[in-house]
Amino acid sequence: MAGQTTNARGTFKRSIIGIASALSLLLAFNQNANAYDEPNLNLGFTSFLDGGLPAGPGFYAVEYLQFYTANKLTDQYGNSLGLPKSDIDALVSLTQFIYVSNLKVGSGSLGLDVIVPWVASANVDDGLGNTVLKGRTGVGDLLIGPLIQFDPIMGANGPLLVHRLEFQILAPTGLYDRTAAVQPGANFWSFDPYWSGTVFITPEWTASARIHYLWNGKNDEPNVALGPTAVSSRAGQAFHMNFATSYGLTKELRIGLNGYYLQQTTDTEVNDIPVLGRKERVAAIGPGFLYSWGPDWNLFFNAYQEFGAENRPEGQRFTLRYVQHF
Repeated sequence: MAGQTTNARGTFKRSIIGIASALSLLLAFNQNANAYDEPNLNLGFTSFLDGGLPAGPGFYAVEYLQFYTANKLTDQYGNSLGLPKSDIDALVSLTQFIYVSNLKVGSGSLGLDVIVPWVASANVDDGLGNTVLKGRTGVGDLLIGPLIQFDPIMGANGPLLVHRLEFQILAPTGLYDRTAAVQPGANFWSFDPYWSGTVFITPEWTASARIHYLWNGKNDEPNVALGPTAVSSRAGQAFHMNFATSYGLTKELRIGLNGYYLQQTTDTEVNDIPVLGRKERVAAIGPGFLYSWGPDWNLFFNAYQEFGAENRPEGQRFTLRYVQHF
């Protein structure tokens, strides 16, 4: 009987220690970086020849598939949060419609860009029965952007620069769950204009960049990780960009390097008060290719390895994009 009592006490003690450890991890995660603040952004969706549309004015339909996987969630110093597991796998689809008209303003053609995202799969594992991490699937926030596609600047051997300006708005139309860490919607409006350009170093060798600056509205249903006293939140402003360089091996095939960078520039606010230590940062680089069946059919593939993450997951992205001109 004494032995059984001792074993029972030992089992109870181990259970209490296990529960206390789990609660400590939950508290640490909530205090540091759960509910990463920025909305879903264009990180690695676009790459080569980004300054111009391949076939000039008209209607374009674009389909994206992006797979993201990460097993590290970082704090403000880039260190792992220390959960038993921090595995995230997400499959995202974007359906995009672009129309560029023949209506001109100076040297630019006016157009409109509409994107409908969809999180098809969001698998998470925190090693604690997903009491910290939770993933949701569904339709994401609608992106709408009036744009100006400028005429190419030409040289003796062809274009020297093609570029575009878009005033992109993210509308909070997607599914939002304030208890989820990975989800389609952000539950607030954002304004994320960008300039994109492609420089032709030679007719075969190009360098491209898409440069965004993000302003975010207020979320009146903030993520529960911000604590029971949070009645509103506002993600900080952020700079983010995609960049790429490619070389044309043939008229149909280009290969190159691609990457992206995100840096949050102002503090996130909770209840209108800035919260220190939540600025997000990540960079990535990797290989890619573009295969074209003439100007009307284009297939892109890009892979990215992330590094230098702070207050974000750090993993790999793989993006497949098909562009059709009508």
